[in-house]
Amino acid sequence: MNMLLFFLIMAILLVVGLPVAAVFATMAILPKLLNPAFVYDIAAVVRSMINGLDSFVILAVPLFMVSGMIMARGGLSERLFNFFAYFIGDKTAGFPCAVVITCMFYAAISGSSPATVSAVGAMTIPFLVGLGYDRTFAASIVTVAGGLGVIIPPSISYIVFASLTNASPAKLFIAGTLPGILIGICLMLYCYIHCRCHGEDRERLEKNYRTIRANGFLPLLRKSFWALLTPIIILGSIYGGIASPTEAAVISVFYGLFVCIAIYRSIGFSDLGTIFVDGAKTYINILFIIAAAAAFARSMTLLRYPQDISAMVLGAISNKYLILILANVLMLICGMIIDNIPNIIILTPILMPIMTAVGVDPIHFGIFMTVNLAIGMVTPPMGINLFVASGMTGIPMLKLARACVPFLLAFLISLALITFIPDLSLWLPRVLS
Repeated sequence: MNMLLFFLIMAILLVVGLPVAAVFATMAILPKLLNPAFVYDIAAVVRSMINGLDSFVILAVPLFMVSGMIMARGGLSERLFNFFAYFIGDKTAGFPCAVVITCMFYAAISGSSPATVSAVGAMTIPFLVGLGYDRTFAASIVTVAGGLGVIIPPSISYIVFASLTNASPAKLFIAGTLPGILIGICLMLYCYIHCRCHGEDRERLEKNYRTIRANGFLPLLRKSFWALLTPIIILGSIYGGIASPTEAAVISVFYGLFVCIAIYRSIGFSDLGTIFVDGAKTYINILFIIAAAAAFARSMTLLRYPQDISAMVLGAISNKYLILILANVLMLICGMIIDNIPNIIILTPILMPIMTAVGVDPIHFGIFMTVNLAIGMVTPPMGINLFVASGMTGIPMLKLARACVPFLLAFLISLALITFIPDLSLWLPRVLS
């Protein structure tokens, strides 16, 4: 089958709004329908879909999603925010920076970008507005910082990438730590610049800061301790070699239940049915996409499209840095129109041979690919973070997107550093291995 025609048909199916999983399944079957001699028949497609989910690594996806829902319902984001605001709330841009740090910590709990926006934004956006900050500015902080949900481990995106490339999910988790912190620092730097230029209501800020500090540090630590311990337990068990990422996902579910039911008592046993049903409604779509994508990837491999694309690119361009720039541009464009999980599944088999040929480490590639696609989650027309934040606040999506532009510039600066300085991703895995 002609490669250009193959991808043209896939693009048309995506544009007309066919569900992504259905697009992958259709494209996996299409070569056989057009050419009866093609070896990959419908029975083989079904087997590939089943085998695509028969993975210990993929099992971590629904577990981390359920864990994030438990902790969102349990109100952990509010306790995290109050703890960080205690230390920096009286500084210039202190409360906005506390929102970014809260997103970073919550990302280490949920592994999901939309979940981070929803859980952190529901509490912090009204709080910032009450302090006199512009509503659109407050929403834009959470919208962009929520993108850290797929960069700071544990990340569902890393798990999917690992399943496609046989890379170590534990190494990807370790590698994502420093890039996530770098992006968080850049976002906080812009918060500081914005607040210096536009000013703050110091009277309101001081009043709220005194309220947070009124009860003292130890009572606040007691309220926040179990929430602060969550990412330490999840990531510490992985980095310490105690548990695999999938086993850590199981730990996170039981720890979340223990903390929210027994310690904070913010949810009860009667709430568990709703939480699990909501989790199933969310992750069943992702699992169906992963299953269909496994068949799609196998079909592309048999058609030799990844090898052909790699040969064409490497035949035309030999400069490693130009290839990295073009790969970043491609991923940024794709991120604007397709969600991050389908993008990883589509682009990884195509770009991985090229990255390998120019000497890019697979772990490094997985990190800057995820950063690219995280930016896509905040850009129209398909930026899911924009939809979540716009739905919460009532701010028109395009207005919110414009407010996010300065934050995205900070994100892009971080992306450039992460892409062209591999040690930002590879140093920590090298030290801890």
